[in-house]
Amino acid sequence: MPALVDWGVRPYPEALAAMRELVRQRRSGQVPDTLVLVEHPPVVTVGVGGDDGAAAASGLPVVSTERGGRATYHGPGQLVGYPIVDLAARGHDVRRFVHQVEEIVVASLAPFGIAAGHVSGQHGVWVDGRRKIASIGIAVDHWVTFHGFAVNVDLDLAPFERFHPCGLSGSVMTSIAAETGRSVELAAVKPFVRRAWERTFASERGPGPPAVGVEPLPGTPA
Repeated sequence: MPALVDWGVRPYPEALAAMRELVRQRRSGQVPDTLVLVEHPPVVTVGVGGDDGAAAASGLPVVSTERGGRATYHGPGQLVGYPIVDLAARGHDVRRFVHQVEEIVVASLAPFGIAAGHVSGQHGVWVDGRRKIASIGIAVDHWVTFHGFAVNVDLDLAPFERFHPCGLSGSVMTSIAAETGRSVELAAVKPFVRRAWERTFASERGPGPPAVGVEPLPGTPA
């Protein structure tokens, strides 16, 4: 059964090292498929798609990563999810996995009255096809996934204007708070993410014992 762990607030480089260790553990069967939830202090991460140099000139800390996509911003008020999933046990279907991750985000936004979806030719999750509310970027190591999604819950969107997130204008970025017109705590979003994660992955095979420090999902034997 899949598991979930909440790291709270954790600097990106520290979280990246811990995520890579979870990938190693998943490859060796020491842990089950695991979703990590975390909030990062301000940082711009640059994926294998690179960026136009604006990230380095933004004045924000910049970290290069092995995930897909280009540059994006992480900061307080954004919920980041890292699914560590063994695709060898799920048909080696990367495209299907990315779609499932997007659908986890879409399902988690619905309880807030936000109808989100996909935009042809664009990555991530969008509102009305014009405003981007979540970024998606994954990596796969020996068929184990890492990196994942970043949902803008209630954060200052101004840093997105200091570079070109995913090669786009920062003005396209939105958040749950901006869409609903009210303050929203990350704690209010996490149960819906958890439920969508369980619904999406618990029905599929996910071998391995519980991870140390990983909280099982409701109804999952400890």
